[in-house]
Amino acid sequence: MGEELLRIGELAARAGVSTRTVDFYTGLGLLTPTRRSGGNFRLYQPADVQRIAAVRHLEAQGIRLEDIAHVLAAPTGADHTGCADRFAGPCPADPAALIDYLSGLEGKVRELTAVAQVADPQTRSVLATLAARAQALVATALLLSADLLPGADALPPF
Repeated sequence: MGEELLRIGELAARAGVSTRTVDFYTGLGLLTPTRRSGGNFRLYQPADVQRIAAVRHLEAQGIRLEDIAHVLAAPTGADHTGCADRFAGPCPADPAALIDYLSGLEGKVRELTAVAQVADPQTRSVLATLAARAQALVATALLLSADLLPGADALPPF
């Protein structure tokens, strides 16, 4: 027998967020209630606790909630050519394009690190901080689970 579904208050408490946050995430499409109870309460999967944690982690990394929702809503194998105007890089829901983009970013981070090593001490500190932040963002993208990003299992390990 599977785990029981959670009402919004139970989900919020387990995830450490308010019910307003769960409502907001549901409105954006970040969460989808499984069904409604007899009392018309929205019921969520226990796995949505981890989904909320992942969304909050991505948001803390500077990724917009609308972009996270786009990735979560994108069906596997969808055509992402129309996304070009929306994102500075490739559509984050297109695993193949994302792999190429992240590989290119890793190369640029290595170049930035090399420049930092030969720069004057003050500049070195700034460049090293920028390189570390960029590497953290690339690592976050590479560590996304298959539950959050269609085709994430095809991303290279970090």
